[in-house]
Amino acid sequence: MAAKQAEKEPVNPVHQNSILCETIAKENRCQKLYTNYGINPFRKIHVIAGKPNSMHDTAEGEEDDHFRQVIKRANQEPVKKYAFPQTESQEYGWISRPLIEHEKSDRRLNFHRHCSSITKYMDKAWSLKAEPEKQPAK
Repeated sequence: MAAKQAEKEPVNPVHQNSILCETIAKENRCQKLYTNYGINPFRKIHVIAGKPNSMHDTAEGEEDDHFRQVIKRANQEPVKKYAFPQTESQEYGWISRPLIEHEKSDRRLNFHRHCSSITKYMDKAWSLKAEPEKQPAK
């Protein structure tokens, strides 16, 4: 086995240069220069007051509409931002509308408490039973 390692060919600089050129060509082909920079809407912004004697810092009306829209969208709930849930855990509770309209007069869905003579009697009996019995003082 040691004899096979000794017979290894020396490094050819021409082949090494062609491999390097091919690697650089692949990197340049897949590389994209990103020049559209923006703010991170999920970071808190600490506004520092401007200098009182500077004309640049005291200019009125320098609000950026795109900046305000990005911040407003970042502070919205996921249901208002996206049409569909983005993760598996967002699927639970994504559709929060009731499946059918709720009507108070529909007796199939509303089971209101009805008082009759028997229920009034038992309510009074349970309320008396819940009170602790008073023992005569000795």
